Amino acid sequence: MLNWIGNSVSRLVQTQRDSDLLTVAQDFAHQKLAPVAAHCEDRGEFPRALMRELGALGLLTLPYSEIIYNDRDAKVPYTVSLQVLEEISRAWLTVGMSMSVHHLACAPLIKFGTVGQKERWQDTILSGETLGAYCLSEPGSGSDAAAMTTHAVKEGDTYRINGTKAWITHSGIADFYTVMVRTGVEKTRGISCFYIPADTPGLEFGTPEHKMGGNASPTGLVHLNDVVLTSEHLIGQEGQGFPIALASLDIGRLGIAAGAVGLAQAALDAAIEYSGDRVQFGQAIDQFQGVGFMLADMATAIASARSTYLDAAQRLDHDFHYGSLAAISKLSASDAAMKATTDAVQIFGANGYTKDYPVERYMREAKVLQIVEGTNQIQRVVISRALSKPVG
Repeated sequence: MLNWIGNSVSRLVQTQRDSDLLTVAQDFAHQKLAPVAAHCEDRGEFPRALMRELGALGLLTLPYSEIIYNDRDAKVPYTVSLQVLEEISRAWLTVGMSMSVHHLACAPLIKFGTVGQKERWQDTILSGETLGAYCLSEPGSGSDAAAMTTHAVKEGDTYRINGTKAWITHSGIADFYTVMVRTGVEKTRGISCFYIPADTPGLEFGTPEHKMGGNASPTGLVHLNDVVLTSEHLIGQEGQGFPIALASLDIGRLGIAAGAVGLAQAALDAAIEYSGDRVQFGQAIDQFQGVGFMLADMATAIASARSTYLDAAQRLDHDFHYGSLAAISKLSASDAAMKATTDAVQIFGANGYTKDYPVERYMREAKVLQIVEGTNQIQRVVISRALSKPVG
């Protein structure tokens, strides 16, 4: 039987362990993240020490818990790990998105790596001490990932890689990089996946981008200048990189959805508190129908988006197809976050346009969620194709 728990937000759990994990996440988010989020965002300071604390609590690598403990009974359902990510994002989106990116960077090795590769690197990437980066996009190929030009030339038992990856979260601070590289001429079948430790010679990093939001997390170029790797660093088979990337992106889209719901919930929380305290014309402004209906619409969109990503997560937990629902989740949740944060600024009025209140930051942070892990226009392509009957 599924039970509901939570503070102001209902949560979906099956066991006491699941409930305890969410309580730990809520406490950490409230006590450690929320108090420093605005300060670190203003100063562009990445909270590496807090990420390690998340790792020590076992929260950073929850999707791989059964691997860490070599115990199938230790597996944490995606429905729970994504709710943990939502709670973290509710306090500070940057940290939630860092968790999601780390999950994305780990997935290829965990799912497609050989026994030898896992014995060598698995404990390291799942330790909670290290941080990964996922490198797919390039300056000339964002949504059209198959148009990448970063290439590897095989030289005996080694690969020599040259090219540049763009918009990489954790650029310059990650401990390892999961990189998609062209090894053949075929558009999708000519791409391969490599695991690259951060100290590999020839791996260099550009100046972090100056972004609208999420400034505590560096995003930038990753240059591969004559990076030489042995074939042991090839994840999966040569030419298998594109399906590996797509499989990882489905998981990443659920991470974005959970993070977006967390951010939207934070905006709603702030708007409810403010509108209950702000008095105009002799009453709290939440008593005016215009404001009350905005709050109701925010709550409705957030609940719908949460239910959608949990549905997708349950499908993933039971090995059912979930790819198109992951796209629906990402689309609906990020749109809900953009609308909720915009409406929160409106409810705050002129105060919402100042940095004295958190909603202006929430609004700036929400926009990127409609872009990363495939723009929302790409999500519509994925969804519409899933609805189309196959030709022939």
